[in-house]
Amino acid sequence: MAHGWPEQTWALSRIKTLIGRRFRKSCPVRGVAALLKRHGWSCEVLPCGQSSGTRPRWPAR
Repeated sequence: MAHGWPEQTWALSRIKTLIGRRFRKSCPVRGVAALLKRHGWSCEVLPCGQSSGTRPRWPAR
């Protein structure tokens, strides 16, 4: 279990929620993506059929 979520995948919206809970700050999903990219993170797209949606997810570190 990772910060209360059963899966190890991290969607941008999930990271946004965690930032809000931890730092009591809100930011748009686009801002979260820019922040992660600035710190050297890259997006991991799962093969077709392994995700509930087609949106890319950020891997757990």
